[in-house]
Amino acid sequence: MTQLSSSTSRVFAAPETLDSEDTLDPPPETFDESDSDTFQMAPKQKIRIKLRSYWVPLIKDSCKQIMDAARTTNAKTMGPVPLLTKKRIYCVLKSPHVHKDARFHFEIRTHQRLIDILYPTAQTIDSLMQLDLPAGVDVEVKL
Repeated sequence: MTQLSSSTSRVFAAPETLDSEDTLDPPPETFDESDSDTFQMAPKQKIRIKLRSYWVPLIKDSCKQIMDAARTTNAKTMGPVPLLTKKRIYCVLKSPHVHKDARFHFEIRTHQRLIDILYPTAQTIDSLMQLDLPAGVDVEVKL
């Protein structure tokens, strides 16, 4: 087993001062948003619509209605983005008294979609308010 002396091992050595040739680079200049065409700011106004339903055809129809209403008013839209489907499973005993091994399993799947409407106008909001969405769709709107 070889033992390294403290002069050859730099692992535990004290930090040394920088030589003139080992100087650090100056920090980069700050990014100026006005000079770059590629810099895009986040929209100041945005409507976020979250749809929930147990039936996929209902949620697809509702998304199509919302997208059509927003596009007719020249609002920029993003979506529909499919979010995770929540699955709730209920276990029910078949027998009223004994036979614990015999069970029914029921599940409810909640499908979710997300739609963002960027730069909405008053016409966009009016057209969204006049929509008649199906009863099986839960709509949550955030500004």
